[in-house]
Amino acid sequence: MSPSRIPGLAVAADVLAVVVFVAVGRLNHDASGGLPGFLGTLAPFAVGLLVSWATPVVRVNPAGLRAGAVVLAGTAVIGLVLRAAFTGQLPLTFAVVTVVVLGVLLLGWRGLAAAVAHTTAGRPIH
Repeated sequence: MSPSRIPGLAVAADVLAVVVFVAVGRLNHDASGGLPGFLGTLAPFAVGLLVSWATPVVRVNPAGLRAGAVVLAGTAVIGLVLRAAFTGQLPLTFAVVTVVVLGVLLLGWRGLAAAVAHTTAGRPIH
């Protein structure tokens, strides 16, 4: 894969991860509100993701695990703080589930990409 495509794919994977996190969470809690409700839940975490992607660590090697840790920290912390500011509450269980699920999603695809890269290193891809 061309190195110039990696940042775009990494952004897409991170956005998809956050969208999946929000969608599954809303489905599990029978949340109503349609698209506006979904976007309202997504917004704080999207802001956290955007801020994370503004950091040099993420931009230098966006598919790396170190970048994933920065993206996870920024997305979860900023997202939880903003969500708490708007809702007036932050249950501990929600915070824990948020960090765990976002961790699996944001670090998971990076770990899989690293494993595939390691496995295919030195082999021509057809």
